[in-house]
Amino acid sequence: MHEELRAALAGLLDGLPPKQAAQAVDRLIANYRGRTPTDAPVLRDRADVAAYAAYRMPATFEAVRAALTAFAARVPDWSPATHVDIGGGTGAATWATAATWEGHHSTVLDWAQPALELGAELAAKTLPDTAWQRQIIGEGLTVPAGTDLVTVSYVLGELRPEDRHAVVAAAAAAANSVVLIEPGTPDGYLRIREARTQLIEAGLRIVAPCPHSDTCPIVPGEDWCHFSARVNRSSLHRQVKGGSLPYEDEKFSYVAATTLDATPAPARIVRKPQLRKGQVLLDLCTTHEGLQRTTVTKRHGPQYREARDASWGDDWS
Repeated sequence: MHEELRAALAGLLDGLPPKQAAQAVDRLIANYRGRTPTDAPVLRDRADVAAYAAYRMPATFEAVRAALTAFAARVPDWSPATHVDIGGGTGAATWATAATWEGHHSTVLDWAQPALELGAELAAKTLPDTAWQRQIIGEGLTVPAGTDLVTVSYVLGELRPEDRHAVVAAAAAAANSVVLIEPGTPDGYLRIREARTQLIEAGLRIVAPCPHSDTCPIVPGEDWCHFSARVNRSSLHRQVKGGSLPYEDEKFSYVAATTLDATPAPARIVRKPQLRKGQVLLDLCTTHEGLQRTTVTKRHGPQYREARDASWGDDWS
């Protein structure tokens, strides 16, 4: 889906005055960082949507795909037949779902008609089995019962607390599996942590990134759980973001929960592994011991080689 999405985005800002695009991007950055909860759509018109798609879709796609990949590893013999993307906007999470599984039908729900229209345009050739439906994202939201997978990505921070609660409740009540993704900031983590508790109370089991469904061992205000996804920038992406590097690292927080017969990993690497001479330091979240650091040395043989190849966010056993 990398190249297909890049091709769909190419030329998106043709004809849009650079100043207008820059203003739209600046406003969207403020909303993306979760400082302006609202009961109205963030994407207001075609200019907003085009700027958002060029600015955010590549990074959102990679973050959601990383979260879905971690979840898919815990349910290797399962794939969704139906997928609902709540607050999906132009459909980045739907592209990521298509990059993870095949043969499903997706429905994108959003309250911004311009976002749905542009999303449908971008996906027309690559994701034909996708419906684009306008719906309020908040209290009153409905999700079809028996939906296999619900994704909610980079949406909770835009909502008022009561609407966040309603969205998570609707997802938990209707879906077999729910994957929530937020920016990898302290505030984004707190929203994921709150939603995680709500999912557990609704009867779902946490399978990623956490190795358990117990209380998160992180002390709020002292640290936060987040991960990183590498995003290769196209020329359009560099133009909109004003960057010169050919890549960026998107930080994100997420939680995946399910009613399926799935077991989380024994531990997960929650920081970038530190390579030292003859040893690797791994910061882990574990099933029974909470957060701990383990040192893997050459004398561990195959495990040492595995540790040297391990990445932030990987399972560990």
